[in-house]
Amino acid sequence: MGSGDPFGNEATQEVAVGMGGIRSAGDLVLRMQLSRGMKIGQAKEYVAGKLGVKPPELGDCSVMREIRQDLDIGYPMPDPGAAKGIAAKIRIADLLGITINSVEQFKKRSGLS
Repeated sequence: MGSGDPFGNEATQEVAVGMGGIRSAGDLVLRMQLSRGMKIGQAKEYVAGKLGVKPPELGDCSVMREIRQDLDIGYPMPDPGAAKGIAAKIRIADLLGITINSVEQFKKRSGLS
């Protein structure tokens, strides 16, 4: 990925682990696996609980698009004004209760932390 890619190396990892990345909930599940060392089943349960869906719905692109729009946590080809990049990551960190390094760096540089 190029240096201008807001998702950086994460996009490559998301695609590699399946679940469709931000088209579904693959990025959220991956974040829980990496940040908390969860196994995939445990990560899916955690994310599903946070989103208020059943784990099988995490892989459904149409269900997840609606959820991602409602929560404003980023989705492919967002509408004007929708969160993307760091704004989406801030919302994801809050939603999942995790620390995302780029979010922390942004907050530090912006004087928000």
